[in-house]
Amino acid sequence: MMFQLSDYDYDLPKEMIAQTPCENRSDSKLLHLDRKAGTIFHHQFADIAKLLRSDDLLVINNTRVVPARLFGVKETGGKVEVLIIDYALGIKNLKKTGFFQCDCLVKASKSPKKGAMLLLEKNVEARVEQVKGSVSEIRFLNGNKFLEFLKKFGQIPLPPYIKRDDPGFNQKDKEDYQTIYASKEGAVAAPTAGLHFTKPLMETLEKKGIEFAQITLHVGYGTFVPVKVNDIRDHQIHSETFSLSMEAADKINRARQQNRRVVAVGTTSVRTLEFVCDEKGWVNAQTGQCNLFIYPGYDFKCVDAMITNFHLPESTLLMLVSAFYGRQKILDAYKEAKDNNYRFFSYGDAMLIE
Repeated sequence: MMFQLSDYDYDLPKEMIAQTPCENRSDSKLLHLDRKAGTIFHHQFADIAKLLRSDDLLVINNTRVVPARLFGVKETGGKVEVLIIDYALGIKNLKKTGFFQCDCLVKASKSPKKGAMLLLEKNVEARVEQVKGSVSEIRFLNGNKFLEFLKKFGQIPLPPYIKRDDPGFNQKDKEDYQTIYASKEGAVAAPTAGLHFTKPLMETLEKKGIEFAQITLHVGYGTFVPVKVNDIRDHQIHSETFSLSMEAADKINRARQQNRRVVAVGTTSVRTLEFVCDEKGWVNAQTGQCNLFIYPGYDFKCVDAMITNFHLPESTLLMLVSAFYGRQKILDAYKEAKDNNYRFFSYGDAMLIE
């Protein structure tokens, strides 16, 4: 097994990092990896309708990205940027106390201390309640009106490798960086494999007989936090809130009972399914925190195939797909994608690994 962080490194020219999605989402490229045959084929994403089996069950993550970036000033007048990283906790506190209060990342020339007041746009006030290392717990003082403010003035927290000339609000990303089936607010990053689906494509899949099951995993900022240990087994992976309904659990168990494939759309769906299943791959409806770290050596119990994007070097997501089809085979596939001008990362192209 390959457990060194450097085993998951690869070179990628900056120009191959997609800065915008395809105009028509399903026009993106699709690299098809057949694990049994050991073959690689090139397609458009829309071809997935031909590649999938008519009795497949697609498990999609219906989380919706929250416009979680806010701008303002400190009491001293210095500029400050706030990124909400635990929206679910904020909602919980809002219901309980009348205040939206949660963990945030604060960017400023000098980090505000406990008790510091922040003045955001439209005179929305916030107070730093606690400082826990690099994370600040912040209480937003406008109570129930805060959610309206967030929806209107918050910005989508794009990944750091997507650059915008205009540092201000990018209205287009507010829709582009959401799946078409996003409905449960709470993520600070999109489940990007789902960005390739369009309504017509989903209708085509359903007409073919393919079934969809929706789960929720609110992708956290931890998905972008780099692995800093040499031995990947020592890495402490982030925890993310998930929910699996009785309806979805029944669909997944029924598919397994009927020997139909469970196809996970995205690494978030993979992690959730593997976290909630038992040794035989059966799942139970539940809500909780998923902290499963999948790397080579992991034995998959529920997921039979996956649709995923191309992931950052040395990332936990690259380790996950390497666990599914072998590190060297995945790196070879990435080289094939580079040689054929595929676009990488969140707004980039996709893979089907079956």
